[in-house]
Amino acid sequence: MKSNWKILTVIALLSSFVTLAAYNFLGFNKRDVIFNESGSPASAPLGRLAALTGPQAAPGDFTYAAEAATPAVVHIKTTVTRTVRQQQIPDIFRDFFGEEFGRGGRGGAPQRQRGQASGSGVVISQDGYIVTNNHVVQDADEVEVILTDKRSFKAKVIGTDPLTDLAVIQVNAKNLPAITLGDSDALKLGEWVLAVGYPLDLESTVTAGIVSAKGRRIGILDQNVNQNDPKPDSPVEAFIQTDAAINPGNSGGALVNLRGELIGINSAIASATGYYSGYGFAVPVSLVKKVSADLLKYGNVQRGYLGIIPIELDSRRAQEVGAKVGRGIYVNEVVEGGASATAGLKKGDVIVKMEGQPLDSDAQMREIIGRRRPGDVIALTVNRNGELRDFRVELRNRNGGRDIIKRSEVTTASTSLGSLGADFEDLSAADAKRLGVSGGVRIKRIGDGKMAETDIEEGFIILKANGKAVKTVKDLQAAMTTTKEGEGLMLIGMYPNSSRMYYYAVPV
Repeated sequence: MKSNWKILTVIALLSSFVTLAAYNFLGFNKRDVIFNESGSPASAPLGRLAALTGPQAAPGDFTYAAEAATPAVVHIKTTVTRTVRQQQIPDIFRDFFGEEFGRGGRGGAPQRQRGQASGSGVVISQDGYIVTNNHVVQDADEVEVILTDKRSFKAKVIGTDPLTDLAVIQVNAKNLPAITLGDSDALKLGEWVLAVGYPLDLESTVTAGIVSAKGRRIGILDQNVNQNDPKPDSPVEAFIQTDAAINPGNSGGALVNLRGELIGINSAIASATGYYSGYGFAVPVSLVKKVSADLLKYGNVQRGYLGIIPIELDSRRAQEVGAKVGRGIYVNEVVEGGASATAGLKKGDVIVKMEGQPLDSDAQMREIIGRRRPGDVIALTVNRNGELRDFRVELRNRNGGRDIIKRSEVTTASTSLGSLGADFEDLSAADAKRLGVSGGVRIKRIGDGKMAETDIEEGFIILKANGKAVKTVKDLQAAMTTTKEGEGLMLIGMYPNSSRMYYYAVPV
């Protein structure tokens, strides 16, 4: 949503934000999902594929699509345990009784509370694999799937991807009614679509609307970027926008065309109230296929990198950077040794086409790249000083190579600090001098995670972790990486307005 909209825009992730605490892969790696995919040969690499043979629906007739899609859309119920921090001790009491008041922690003890939430999911293979939103199942203690025929199953979370808000779960069942996957690239503005799901904890519900926009970026997934990762990935947002009525609980449900083919996974709404009042947004199925296949085969999403710092052009920005064209992706910087540098791209180039498609937005570019893996080659057309040139760029992985990145490597590099459920920043030189220390790490924010289970408060400055000096976030990351599962992370530090040292044990 853009800030010049004259309404309060609330992006409501359609189910309560619940997530699966125990991440279980349980040996399901190194296999392909079996999709039903329209118009694809049986020899396609993703497995046995079958085309939908039903009649072409007449314009405005939604009955065929509803009948085809509804059996494959399931109700997902989750149970989550969250840490609720009690109200902190007011400073007036601490000032009166002194710093020893509340020894061992400066606030009330956190409490654990259980809650429930619900969302939707779509069966993508007959052997029990279901795609849904990451925010529907992330950190959930229990996941239950209820089919349209009222059968209920406990589900396992196979893999999640916060940067696309997608997840794959599995139930122990066979011969399920799997949906047919369509072609989101073929969607046209104004085309009729149906949203199928379980909104507001109701039974299966179908609503109709049109495709209002494609490749829409709304900034909702930025919060899922791990700021503690030295090389954070950018979220992939290229949503299908629709005015079909979508409400809380529709998350993870199906957006289908009039042939009943899946063309998107419903993820978010734009509303002043958190309920339907205009537009919904769905992850295009082209991205759903790639992400779900990666989660099943590798346990994590294999991302390819172009190796540039991009700027989306319009007439104003084109004038600012001196570009010869007013539309496209301006290459503001080429990463040394990266994919684009190796292919010959230079700072100042403007990418005007990618894979033969005219390139207008950063969101469109990220979605096209998001469907590829390291080692895949992408065709680019570049405007260089008014002259068009063609390039073929072989995408690299986050380490600069072409190999598959194992899930364990991604976990070690990206999520070890993330599991603490807090945001960190290096202590500024001025604050370090004022406090009489050589450096440290400040806790900016505490959310759900291991740190919320302690009495530690926001603003705490970490000086040591497991006996080792901590001067930067990288130092804290290193200490966390060497801490074995089941051990505690012992933090020593101070609060800005106190010279007393505090000790906290954070479970890992």
